[in-house]
Amino acid sequence: MTAAVFGLLTAALVALLIVRSARIHAWWSADSDLSGPQKFHARPVPRVGGVALCVGFTLAIVWWALRHPEHSGFVGTLYLCALPAFIAGLWEDLTKSVSPLQRMLALLLGALLAAIWLGARITRTDIPLLDPLTASTGGAVFLALFVVAGVTNSINIIDGFNGLASMCCVIMLSGLGLVAFVVGDSVIAICSLLMVAATLGLFLVNFPLGLIFLGDGGAYFLGFMLAELGILLVASQPEVSPLFPLVLCAYPIVETVFSMYRRKVLRGRPMDKPDGVHLHSLIYRRLIRWAVGSRDARELVRRNSLTAPYLWVACALAAVPAVIWWNSSRALSIVLLVYVLTYVSLYWRIVRFRTPRWLVRRGSHA
Repeated sequence: MTAAVFGLLTAALVALLIVRSARIHAWWSADSDLSGPQKFHARPVPRVGGVALCVGFTLAIVWWALRHPEHSGFVGTLYLCALPAFIAGLWEDLTKSVSPLQRMLALLLGALLAAIWLGARITRTDIPLLDPLTASTGGAVFLALFVVAGVTNSINIIDGFNGLASMCCVIMLSGLGLVAFVVGDSVIAICSLLMVAATLGLFLVNFPLGLIFLGDGGAYFLGFMLAELGILLVASQPEVSPLFPLVLCAYPIVETVFSMYRRKVLRGRPMDKPDGVHLHSLIYRRLIRWAVGSRDARELVRRNSLTAPYLWVACALAAVPAVIWWNSSRALSIVLLVYVLTYVSLYWRIVRFRTPRWLVRRGSHA
């Protein structure tokens, strides 16, 4: 617990230092593009919150490992595996010159190292069409790489509003840590707890005013750790259903898969081309009616911050059942099916302007 408090305070302090010194480094650290399809901030904001997150987690995990040297090899190796994803994302935040392919290769490198050094492979799925693939070492490694890349990019995709991705990761990592604690996997439980603490430290500075952004570095670091800890928990604990991490992360995964389908099939556009019709974007435009038409920065920031709680609930609606039925693949399959149908139904109703009135938040200028 001491290490968690230390990580939280460290991440918050580093984030505050970045914010307070923004005028010095804004020319290379700030997100000054206010016109993109997924840009909803009203002023240039530092997008290197991943530095605070990584520093907070690093110092917390070192603190804990020094007191538990028997686990230092595992946590140190996991940390090294996460660095390629973090560095590639941070370099993109600073230079805007790292291509999606280069970032993907960095993710895959880290996942491959984790598969080799830590045994982070997917050897069971409880999905009939995929289980034959996991029978071979190559198939188990390939599936692990695919999952890590998918989950990590899904966290980056939902990182669109103040506190959205970070609090969703807090919810999912908390669920992961709780189940790890229940089954007696203290190392994964502690790693999850320390990630939650560092993320909360950054969240306290980010939300609700949006003073600092998670950035690609932070989103990639969070997504990579979330994916790897889920894979490692299932690999080391046979009683945990392999569908547990999938349902736990249902919100960002479903958002990503549906976005790919929407772009490619419905709109005939490249799957990796950003658009402004994610579920969180639609909620901002059609459910949050606060200060509609206003260009006042303070009003826009408030409208931005009112969006994330809707999606925190959406994330929790999958995470809570996943934690309840963590050892039942049948129950988790039903939960996932219901969740997907609910997501599609809600998206369709918002697009068709048929949103239930009780979901709409109105305010000044609305």
